[in-house]
Amino acid sequence: MGNAPSASRLPLAAIAFTVIIGAILFFLMLPTLVVIPMSLGTANYIEFPPSGLTLRWYVEYLQDPEWVRATLFSLRVALATTLTATLIGTLAAIALVRGELPGKSFIQAMTLSPMVIPHIVIAVALFLVFAPLRLTGNFFGFLIAHTMLAVPYVVLTVSAALQRFDVTLELAALNCGANRVQAFLRVVLPNILPGVAAGGIFAFLTSFDEATVAFFISGIEGKTITRKMFEDIDFNLTPVIAAVSTVLVSASLILMAGVQLLQSRQAGKR
Repeated sequence: MGNAPSASRLPLAAIAFTVIIGAILFFLMLPTLVVIPMSLGTANYIEFPPSGLTLRWYVEYLQDPEWVRATLFSLRVALATTLTATLIGTLAAIALVRGELPGKSFIQAMTLSPMVIPHIVIAVALFLVFAPLRLTGNFFGFLIAHTMLAVPYVVLTVSAALQRFDVTLELAALNCGANRVQAFLRVVLPNILPGVAAGGIFAFLTSFDEATVAFFISGIEGKTITRKMFEDIDFNLTPVIAAVSTVLVSASLILMAGVQLLQSRQAGKR
């Protein structure tokens, strides 16, 4: 009898907690959700709610040479960053998890530091270094900068996958005559592949959505889609901005869904 009131209050507390968390998440998502109807408005300016619906601004985005050029440049940089950051981050994760390195904690902290240091500080530093070397506004400058920003995400995901990996499987392969490289390629890599793929997706998103560093190291020719968005917000604010934002959000959500799918499959195998 004495425990009945507390037991009845427990579901109410859980419901209230769920409602509060849901309201907070909705509040955080609201600005992103509002952009979608803005991109479909018929007016020549951004309005909410839209007076009508049209796909005109998506067509203008795809037909504008500057927007297309910026988008393709961002895709090139993001794809190259994905390859380089995944390779470097995977090797770094193996060294940090498996290796007996002197000063391992310091090396790990330095590797993950781009996640902690404000991007505006990194952007100013990169501009001061890249400008004399003529690396601003070109592909290689962006590749170096974005790889530095993306490697920590790969290191974290691959390190987590390596720590969950059963080392006895690799030892069994070595005992059966495989060398270190063969054991890694045939045993270790297939088991940590979801973590590597997830790190690659995070690296792509880090590069493609990055805005602060891109604002500092972009040039007239080498200009990312985020830098182009900054310029149009200042000088040509039309619903095309909302259309581009919707495309970026949709691409990010699709890739994040891919990460969740990889993680769920990896969890199902264990």
